[in-house]
Amino acid sequence: MTQQYFIRTYGCQMNEHDTERIASLLQDDGMTEATSMEDADVVVLNTCCIRENADNKLYGQLGHLKQMKADKPDLQIAVAGCLAQKDRDEIRDRAGHVDVVFGTHNVHRAVELLEHARTQGPIVEILEAAARDDAEAFPTALPARRESDHAAWVTIQIGCDNNCAFCIVPAVRGPEVSRPMSELVGEVEELAREGITEVTLLGQNVNSYGRDLALAARRAGEDVRIRPMFADLLRSVGNVRGIRRVRYTSPHPKDMGIDVAEAMAEIPAVCEHLHLPLQSGSDRVLALMHRGYNAERYLRVLHEARATIPDLAVTTDIIVGFPGETDDDFERTLEVAAEAEYDSAYTFVFSPRPGTEAADMVDEFCDPEVVKDRYERLRVVIERSGRAKHAARIGRTEEVVIEGPSKRDPNVTTGRTRQNKLVHFAVPEPIKPGSYAEVTITDASMQYLMGELVEVTAAPLRRRRIPVVSA
Repeated sequence: MTQQYFIRTYGCQMNEHDTERIASLLQDDGMTEATSMEDADVVVLNTCCIRENADNKLYGQLGHLKQMKADKPDLQIAVAGCLAQKDRDEIRDRAGHVDVVFGTHNVHRAVELLEHARTQGPIVEILEAAARDDAEAFPTALPARRESDHAAWVTIQIGCDNNCAFCIVPAVRGPEVSRPMSELVGEVEELAREGITEVTLLGQNVNSYGRDLALAARRAGEDVRIRPMFADLLRSVGNVRGIRRVRYTSPHPKDMGIDVAEAMAEIPAVCEHLHLPLQSGSDRVLALMHRGYNAERYLRVLHEARATIPDLAVTTDIIVGFPGETDDDFERTLEVAAEAEYDSAYTFVFSPRPGTEAADMVDEFCDPEVVKDRYERLRVVIERSGRAKHAARIGRTEEVVIEGPSKRDPNVTTGRTRQNKLVHFAVPEPIKPGSYAEVTITDASMQYLMGELVEVTAAPLRRRRIPVVSA
């Protein structure tokens, strides 16, 4: 009987992309995807450690799986991802029924580790760094079972060289390692041949892409200029035939140059959406965070981008209640948020990540009630600009890529604009996901736009591959 797998993913797009890789490896090994965890023979929990209670979620889920394994002894349980990378042996110590623990640098070993556990017993395997020189082992070299037929993630780098006081990523993802540009362009060309029309370039700090490649070339004796290559990559990927939309996440304000904005403006395929994390508007707090910029520099980067890229939508991340944040510090954040006029923002109450500098600043933690009040005040500022940005789009005709029927109403179709805004509209008959359409915006809320279908302008191009399994 064919074995079934189930993967539960926590965290960011990088984790979701790792899940695609793991799923592809399991399918290549002859497994099929289960519709539920209870039906699976192999369960993989791909973990995140960004939030403070990430381990609570994991161990709660492992408690449920312990009972499942008691009822089905052959069930295999694997824990992967960032929390596995960070906590290592602790997971097996606290949950002895786990068969496999592997981290962020050895995704390619998923099948082998499961086989080892089947034949030789439980195993914990954590690598300290990605295998830069091993093409087969490098995480982004693995095949992926993609959730979407028209859109794909492309990892351009792994790791991070920054040292933000609140962030655990460098500890669990390692230093920055960029993939060669020719390899990336080749991957996008192959995706386009398969019918993919939208790609999102992934990295912890995309606009430092290529700096490590230039440094390696310089050490090898080549006469090269040490600089980021992200603007060059945007141009190359955006010019791939068949690619209609290019997105990326996330840039770092300290590395965001006018060259990137110019590439976004010049290449039609690059979408007019910039996610530029602020984190705080206070220079003092930004210094405590080790962000490498101040409010004035941030706003200058933002204004340059808007002046260069027509119809640019801007989103951000902001942390409320970072250790030591005063009322005056928070007022500066409100001022910057008001001047930035964001389309939307991911706002977070500070939560300490064990292993980070900020987690040790216990004496400076803010009063939860004060933080709650600040959070609500910030929300009002963000929503004010977001509603205004959405209202300004009423009456315009937008190009959207069809994502499918609405989860709440199957008679309503959802699409996404180039500015990454969700649009709901009624259709006389279903439109295939991956199609492109023109929609006139008729109404707006904070979270989405409403519209009327004008016409479908392009059908999906996805060419499905039929897997062949040898007997």
